[in-house]
Amino acid sequence: MKRILLKYMTKFTSLSEEEQQKISEELLIEEYKKGTILLRQGDVPTKCYFVLKGCVRQYFIDELGKEITSNFYTEEQAIASFNHHKQDKSSKYFLTCLEDSILVVGDIDKEKDMYNKYSQLESMTRKMIEINLGEVQDDYALFINYSPEERYKALLMKRANLVDRVPQHQLASYLGITPESLSRIKKRIFKDKD
Repeated sequence: MKRILLKYMTKFTSLSEEEQQKISEELLIEEYKKGTILLRQGDVPTKCYFVLKGCVRQYFIDELGKEITSNFYTEEQAIASFNHHKQDKSSKYFLTCLEDSILVVGDIDKEKDMYNKYSQLESMTRKMIEINLGEVQDDYALFINYSPEERYKALLMKRANLVDRVPQHQLASYLGITPESLSRIKKRIFKDKD
């Protein structure tokens, strides 16, 4: 798994092999079973994650008790918390492993120390966040401007692996539709292919 992490670091930094090795030795890599809750809605986040293997679902429970899925994180995606600057630092969502997962676990309080030790690590993190933010902006624009069927087709183009990895009711929630609507859309698309 560390090999995957080192390969990823190489994409974003010019760290020497020795520096990469030192960083990877300092990072905590943990295995989590399917169903593990990494963060609960209302808790103050103390960790950030990077998915080496597996799938993590981000969701919240609304005032009616309904679960609303807002994201899925899979291989080579960072899961960060940006509540540090807010007065209410509590999380607005849950993070739960949908599959057995292997994650790099970062301690938010120790993040600054790592950046001071390895200046390129901060640059790498910034690049990762920029990519992530760009994807979130694109996804939000699609969500606002596309019909449910167009959203599903876009998902098939960008993240087709989610269709087989994620329960359909959670996928429907992520797309902002009911499971029944998702089923009809899938039938229509499948029928159009024939």
